[in-house]
Amino acid sequence: MKKVLIIGATGTIGGAVCQTLLNETDDQLTLFARSTGRLQPSDRETVIAGDVTNDADLDRALANQDAVFVALSGPLGQFARKIVAAMDRNQVSRLLFITSMGIYNEIPASVGSNGNLNHNDVLHPYREAADVVESSDLTYTVIRPGWFTSGPVNYEVTRKGEPFGGHDVSVSSIADFVKRAIADDGYYAHDSVGLNTK
Repeated sequence: MKKVLIIGATGTIGGAVCQTLLNETDDQLTLFARSTGRLQPSDRETVIAGDVTNDADLDRALANQDAVFVALSGPLGQFARKIVAAMDRNQVSRLLFITSMGIYNEIPASVGSNGNLNHNDVLHPYREAADVVESSDLTYTVIRPGWFTSGPVNYEVTRKGEPFGGHDVSVSSIADFVKRAIADDGYYAHDSVGLNTK
């Protein structure tokens, strides 16, 4: 049983990860979000309303956690710096951080290379966040999913430096990968992985 902090718990990916961990593990979850009004926690979930740029909020959420999962949008580089520093302060090592495919210009033409950083300025905050996480001393895994779809668990993993394997991936597949990475601190540790439908 792990204690897992979910930062961005009200989002699509955060919600899917929560449900997968509740259904398939005995992990204890802390759900962290700016607006927590629509969250209806189970007896294995604790809800904390907070701002990821506020050190006190992060310190409160990180107390006694074993792993941190982050799925946010916005100024991700700033968020990543705050989260990494807070994890260092609170001696929490395992970090799983959602970014995006294309941040290393790894999407081949066959998949759609116009989705790469070279052609898509929207990806700059995602790349900045990945760089922050990768330069940390944490046991991190950067996760670069394709476009989110519904559907069953069915995915392949590509590593940094390998061409991305496909355009999309199911939300349930992302949640499955996160579940495995939380269960095993060594699972793709110190790595940046792409997830796409097989």
